[in-house]
Amino acid sequence: MRVAIIGSGPAGFYAAEALLRRTDTVVHVDMFDRIPTPYGLVRGGVAPDHQSIKTVTRVYEKTAARPTFRFLGNVCLGRGVTVEELRQHYHQIIYAVGNEDDRRLGIPGEGIARCTPVAVFIGWYNGHPDYRQAKIDLSVSRVAVVGNGNTAIDAARILLRTPAELEKTDIAAHALEALRHSQVREVFILGRRGPEQASFTPPELKEFGEMEDVDPIVAPEELAGCVIPEAAGNTQQEKNLKILQSFAVRQHGAKAKKLHFRFLVSPTEIIADADGKVAGLVLEKNRLEAQPDGTVSARGTGETEVLDVGMVLTAIGFAAKRIDGVPYDEKARVITNEDGRVVDPVSRNVIANEYVVGWARTGPQGLIGSHKGASAHVVEHMIADGAGLEARELPDREAIDSLLRQRGVQIVSFNDWKRLDDVEVARGERRGAPRDKIVDVEAMLAVLDQH
Repeated sequence: MRVAIIGSGPAGFYAAEALLRRTDTVVHVDMFDRIPTPYGLVRGGVAPDHQSIKTVTRVYEKTAARPTFRFLGNVCLGRGVTVEELRQHYHQIIYAVGNEDDRRLGIPGEGIARCTPVAVFIGWYNGHPDYRQAKIDLSVSRVAVVGNGNTAIDAARILLRTPAELEKTDIAAHALEALRHSQVREVFILGRRGPEQASFTPPELKEFGEMEDVDPIVAPEELAGCVIPEAAGNTQQEKNLKILQSFAVRQHGAKAKKLHFRFLVSPTEIIADADGKVAGLVLEKNRLEAQPDGTVSARGTGETEVLDVGMVLTAIGFAAKRIDGVPYDEKARVITNEDGRVVDPVSRNVIANEYVVGWARTGPQGLIGSHKGASAHVVEHMIADGAGLEARELPDREAIDSLLRQRGVQIVSFNDWKRLDDVEVARGERRGAPRDKIVDVEAMLAVLDQH
């Protein structure tokens, strides 16, 4: 069996591992990524001050070392190779492309200077080639981060870390330099629902109380009326509330930076100054309404205030990008699928031998580890559906390489990546960091040409 996996993040690597460990059939996996470096969000999304999470790549390295695995980096689906060509060269295809688009607020003023989707900010400080030249203006003193998930928390934390804290990380050099001169002193994390509905995880929330130069601030009235259900036990909800309550009773000392948690507010307009840059954010106060299914939703009360901020980062979710020739669910913003099998959006008929894993299947949910079981579950479908498929003759395995080279694509192998890895780690040692990332694709390819 020959399988193409599009995307080299955790979900893609866990699918490869599940395929390559099978003893009932021999599987050859070719993993493609549009940039020369593997690991997806582990490299481009996990915050640089959370280095321990990145050690998961050691597991992926073991998968990559298997003789029936190949990495083909710097190959863009749709440009270097088409979906139709993949169908001709592989028995089965797995899309593991993640969520590369941001969801938008859809309010007046969105998109003006200093109003930026959080994915752009995260990609910028993580040295992702797509975002290395993003214009991040840190000359303002107050920033609003709209959203109540871990991405919002990551963005706020990086904005408030001291340069000394950031120097020890693998943050991109250009971002480190900009953050050294940052004027940001206050960050507001804004949630449209209440503290009980916040989706950040307790360890990430707790971290704000341990930072070098930050006072986390929660006004007691923000927590008024919060009730932990009797049956909640030691849940994420209960832990978050306890941490927020501890912030609410803290004495605010002499720390230079402040982090404010605000709940039950929704932005309705971004106000521009005379230069067309963010000068404020209109917030509407919300109330919670119970829904028939037991959930609660936020409803505006009509009461508004203006929050004086000079930058807005929106962190309200992500969406999968459309791929030419691959069914797309416009409502869920994922690749259309039934339990990981790609299906036609209208008829719901299964598209034979095509599958989807990770956030492109489910939307942005679950931590890195949760993808292991989920990808293995989809692989079970593949094996069940693939009986007898290997009898279908394909071009030689190297035929795809020839096709790409004819088009002028410089394929980056896993061994090539290891050479880039060595260069980045050596660069990092010079500044006392785990690595100093090469952030430009052309520069990466130039390094490989020299070595």
